[in-house]
Amino acid sequence: MARLLEQYRNEIAPRLADKLGCPNRLALPRLVKIVVNSGVGQALENKKILEDAVSTLATLTGQRPMVTRARKSVAGFKLREGSEIGCKATLRGKRMYEFLDRVISIVLPRIRDFRGLSLNAFDGHGNYTLGIGEQIVFPEIDIDDVEFTIGMNITLVIAGDSDEASLELLREFGMPFRT
Repeated sequence: MARLLEQYRNEIAPRLADKLGCPNRLALPRLVKIVVNSGVGQALENKKILEDAVSTLATLTGQRPMVTRARKSVAGFKLREGSEIGCKATLRGKRMYEFLDRVISIVLPRIRDFRGLSLNAFDGHGNYTLGIGEQIVFPEIDIDDVEFTIGMNITLVIAGDSDEASLELLREFGMPFRT
Protein backbone atom coordinates (compact mmCIF):
# COMPACT_ATOMS: atom_id res chain seq x y z
CA MET A 1 0.00 0.00 0.00
CA ALA A 2 1.16 3.54 -0.68
CA ARG A 3 2.78 5.26 2.30
CA LEU A 4 0.69 8.44 2.04
CA LEU A 5 -2.57 6.52 1.66
CA GLU A 6 -1.86 4.54 4.81
CA GLN A 7 -0.83 7.73 6.61
CA TYR A 8 -4.06 9.44 5.48
CA ARG A 9 -6.24 6.61 6.75
CA ASN A 10 -4.49 6.11 10.09
CA GLU A 11 -3.22 9.57 11.11
CA ILE A 12 -4.36 12.43 8.89
CA ALA A 13 -8.11 11.69 8.70
CA PRO A 14 -8.59 11.60 12.51
CA ARG A 15 -6.59 14.85 12.93
CA LEU A 16 -8.60 16.53 10.16
CA ALA A 17 -11.87 15.43 11.77
CA ASP A 18 -10.78 17.12 15.01
CA LYS A 19 -9.50 20.30 13.32
CA LEU A 20 -12.48 20.76 11.02
CA GLY A 21 -15.07 19.58 13.54
CA CYS A 22 -16.46 17.00 11.14
CA PRO A 23 -17.40 13.66 12.75
CA ASN A 24 -18.36 12.08 9.42
CA ARG A 25 -15.23 10.60 7.85
CA LEU A 26 -16.77 10.67 4.37
CA ALA A 27 -17.27 14.45 4.56
CA LEU A 28 -13.55 15.08 5.12
CA PRO A 29 -11.47 16.47 2.25
CA ARG A 30 -9.67 13.73 0.35
CA LEU A 31 -7.57 13.42 -2.77
CA VAL A 32 -9.67 12.25 -5.74
CA LYS A 33 -7.17 12.38 -8.61
CA ILE A 34 -4.00 14.04 -9.84
CA VAL A 35 -3.86 15.35 -13.39
CA VAL A 36 -0.37 15.86 -14.84
CA ASN A 37 -0.61 18.06 -17.94
CA SER A 38 2.16 19.11 -20.29
CA GLY A 39 1.40 21.61 -23.03
CA VAL A 40 3.98 21.49 -25.81
CA GLY A 41 3.61 24.52 -28.06
CA GLN A 42 6.64 23.64 -30.18
CA ALA A 43 4.97 20.36 -31.20
CA LEU A 44 3.53 22.11 -34.25
CA GLU A 45 6.99 22.48 -35.82
CA ASN A 46 8.68 19.39 -34.39
CA LYS A 47 6.74 16.18 -33.65
CA LYS A 48 9.75 14.74 -31.79
CA ILE A 49 9.15 17.19 -28.93
CA LEU A 50 5.64 15.80 -28.42
CA GLU A 51 6.95 12.22 -28.55
CA ASP A 52 9.55 13.15 -25.91
CA ALA A 53 6.85 14.73 -23.74
CA VAL A 54 4.68 11.61 -23.98
CA SER A 55 7.57 9.29 -23.08
CA THR A 56 8.66 11.57 -20.22
CA LEU A 57 5.16 11.72 -18.78
CA ALA A 58 4.85 7.95 -19.13
CA THR A 59 8.09 7.52 -17.18
CA LEU A 60 7.02 9.91 -14.44
CA THR A 61 3.46 8.67 -13.93
CA GLY A 62 3.78 4.97 -14.69
CA GLN A 63 1.00 5.02 -17.25
CA ARG A 64 0.61 6.05 -20.87
CA PRO A 65 -0.56 9.68 -21.22
CA MET A 66 -3.29 10.85 -23.55
CA VAL A 67 -2.32 13.22 -26.37
CA THR A 68 -4.38 16.42 -26.24
CA ARG A 69 -5.54 18.32 -29.31
CA ALA A 70 -6.38 21.97 -29.96
CA ARG A 71 -10.08 22.76 -29.58
CA LYS A 72 -10.11 25.73 -31.93
CA SER A 73 -7.89 27.45 -34.47
CA VAL A 74 -5.82 30.48 -33.46
CA ALA A 75 -4.15 32.24 -36.37
CA GLY A 76 -1.74 34.20 -34.16
CA PHE A 77 -0.21 30.96 -32.87
CA LYS A 78 -0.41 29.19 -36.26
CA LEU A 79 -2.66 26.67 -34.56
CA ARG A 80 -5.32 24.60 -36.31
CA GLU A 81 -8.22 22.83 -34.72
CA GLY A 82 -7.33 19.19 -34.02
CA SER A 83 -3.55 19.72 -33.94
CA GLU A 84 -1.69 17.70 -31.31
CA ILE A 85 -0.37 20.22 -28.77
CA GLY A 86 0.23 18.37 -25.49
CA CYS A 87 -0.37 15.36 -23.31
CA LYS A 88 -1.92 14.57 -19.95
CA ALA A 89 -2.15 11.69 -17.52
CA THR A 90 -4.80 11.22 -14.83
CA LEU A 91 -3.65 9.33 -11.76
CA ARG A 92 -5.98 7.68 -9.28
CA GLY A 93 -5.65 5.26 -6.39
CA LYS A 94 -2.28 3.87 -5.39
CA ARG A 95 -0.37 5.50 -8.27
CA MET A 96 -1.77 8.89 -7.29
CA TYR A 97 -0.51 8.63 -3.71
CA GLU A 98 2.89 7.31 -4.80
CA PHE A 99 3.28 10.19 -7.28
CA LEU A 100 2.30 12.78 -4.65
CA ASP A 101 4.75 11.23 -2.18
CA ARG A 102 7.57 11.57 -4.74
CA VAL A 103 6.60 15.17 -5.52
CA ILE A 104 6.54 16.19 -1.85
CA SER A 105 9.61 14.34 -0.62
CA ILE A 106 11.95 14.37 -3.65
CA VAL A 107 10.92 16.77 -6.43
CA LEU A 108 10.03 19.97 -4.55
CA PRO A 109 13.28 20.00 -2.51
CA ARG A 110 15.27 19.61 -5.75
CA ILE A 111 13.82 22.76 -7.34
CA ARG A 112 16.39 25.55 -7.46
CA ASP A 113 15.62 28.60 -5.28
CA PHE A 114 12.49 26.95 -3.89
CA ARG A 115 10.88 29.02 -1.13
CA GLY A 116 7.60 27.17 -0.72
CA LEU A 117 4.38 26.76 -2.65
CA SER A 118 2.02 29.67 -3.17
CA LEU A 119 -1.23 29.81 -1.23
CA ASN A 120 -2.91 31.55 -4.18
CA ALA A 121 -3.03 28.48 -6.43
CA PHE A 122 -6.38 27.19 -5.12
CA ASP A 123 -9.27 27.49 -7.57
CA GLY A 124 -12.11 28.30 -5.19
CA HIS A 125 -13.44 24.74 -5.16
CA GLY A 126 -10.59 23.23 -3.14
CA ASN A 127 -8.38 22.06 -6.02
CA TYR A 128 -4.70 23.00 -6.08
CA THR A 129 -2.42 23.45 -9.12
CA LEU A 130 1.35 23.74 -9.13
CA GLY A 131 3.74 24.12 -12.02
CA ILE A 132 7.08 22.41 -12.56
CA GLY A 133 9.37 24.25 -14.99
CA GLU A 134 11.61 21.35 -16.02
CA GLN A 135 11.24 17.60 -15.96
CA ILE A 136 14.85 17.09 -14.80
CA VAL A 137 13.91 17.65 -11.14
CA PHE A 138 12.34 14.17 -11.14
CA PRO A 139 14.82 11.43 -10.18
CA GLU A 140 13.49 9.08 -12.90
CA ILE A 141 14.77 11.37 -15.65
CA ASP A 142 18.39 11.01 -16.72
CA ILE A 143 19.80 14.48 -17.44
CA ASP A 144 22.08 13.16 -20.19
CA ASP A 145 19.10 11.80 -22.17
CA VAL A 146 17.09 15.05 -22.05
CA GLU A 147 16.94 16.70 -25.46
CA PHE A 148 14.10 19.18 -24.80
CA THR A 149 13.05 20.65 -21.46
CA ILE A 150 9.37 20.15 -20.81
CA GLY A 151 7.34 21.84 -18.09
CA MET A 152 4.16 20.50 -16.58
CA ASN A 153 1.17 21.44 -14.46
CA ILE A 154 0.16 19.15 -11.62
CA THR A 155 -3.45 19.56 -10.49
CA LEU A 156 -4.54 17.98 -7.21
CA VAL A 157 -8.31 17.43 -7.36
CA ILE A 158 -9.62 17.35 -3.82
CA ALA A 159 -13.12 16.32 -2.75
CA GLY A 160 -14.33 19.01 -0.43
CA ASP A 161 -16.03 22.31 -0.67
CA SER A 162 -13.52 24.85 0.56
CA ASP A 163 -9.97 25.97 -0.08
CA GLU A 164 -9.29 26.14 3.66
CA ALA A 165 -10.13 22.46 4.21
CA SER A 166 -8.02 21.48 1.19
CA LEU A 167 -5.12 23.58 2.48
CA GLU A 168 -5.34 21.80 5.81
CA LEU A 169 -5.29 18.42 4.05
CA LEU A 170 -2.25 19.34 1.96
CA ARG A 171 -0.42 20.68 5.03
CA GLU A 172 -1.09 17.36 6.77
CA PHE A 173 0.41 15.55 3.76
CA GLY A 174 3.52 17.69 4.20
CA MET A 175 3.26 20.14 1.31
CA PRO A 176 5.72 23.01 1.93
CA PHE A 177 3.69 26.23 1.67
CA ARG A 178 5.07 29.75 2.01
CA THR A 179 4.44 31.30 5.41
